[in-house]
Amino acid sequence: MSGLGIVAGGGVLPRRIAETAAAAGRSVFVVAFEGHTDVAAVEGLPHVWLKLGQTNAALRALREAGCSTVVMAGPMRRPTLSSLSLDFRSMSALAKAGSRVFGDDGLLSVIVEEIERDGFTVVGVEDILGGYLAPDGMQAGRPLDVDDERDVARGIVTLQAVGIADIGQAVAVQEGLVLAVEAIEGTDAMITRAGELRRSGPGPVLVKGSKPGQEHRADRPTIGEATVAAAAAAGFRGIAIEAGATLVVDRESTVRAVERTGLFLVARRFTDPT
Repeated sequence: MSGLGIVAGGGVLPRRIAETAAAAGRSVFVVAFEGHTDVAAVEGLPHVWLKLGQTNAALRALREAGCSTVVMAGPMRRPTLSSLSLDFRSMSALAKAGSRVFGDDGLLSVIVEEIERDGFTVVGVEDILGGYLAPDGMQAGRPLDVDDERDVARGIVTLQAVGIADIGQAVAVQEGLVLAVEAIEGTDAMITRAGELRRSGPGPVLVKGSKPGQEHRADRPTIGEATVAAAAAAGFRGIAIEAGATLVVDRESTVRAVERTGLFLVARRFTDPT
């Protein structure tokens, strides 16, 4: 099998991918980014540390490592464009992309295009890690009641509306009120903010899914045990994710966390929120 290049953001996914590919007899090489990739994700693996914006260096490293396939995994804390030290390749790509670079998905799509332009095949996380995408239906916790269903439906409609503007992948809804929409801060920080805004009564519901037309090879909505812990700490009553589109990291521990905290976790098809 051809070498697999891993463009690594934060979290455990890059390491999970490397271990899975290596167990299948595949060579791996990790492109890690200073201030974004966890050190533990590359320990003991062939890798290079770069700064965001060093596109030429990243692609050259992947070629020299014998990679023909590339996967992008793990969240990146997005800086402002003016704060980056962009090489000529990056500046040219951004100039051609125009206004697309101002949205997270638009920028990630540009990155995928640049990788493919050099002859690499870009695959999604689910192509390497089978079984991580949530199937339709209850995942853990108690059954939903009428009020839960109403807030989930409200969250799906809201998420699709803001997703068209390429803003975020998650919203918090309490009794029909949209408490918070994910933006640059990320899901866990948004959950904390929503907890500070919650009203009396049953807690909010977290609804998380992909944006309309999202480039799934570059970015999948993802939850894990840390998401559940943040939601429980902020007084949420449940989590709804998009079936067939959302990655559940370390499913067994995530399910145990849901059961332990008394939340619910359900996966729904977002094309029909009713």
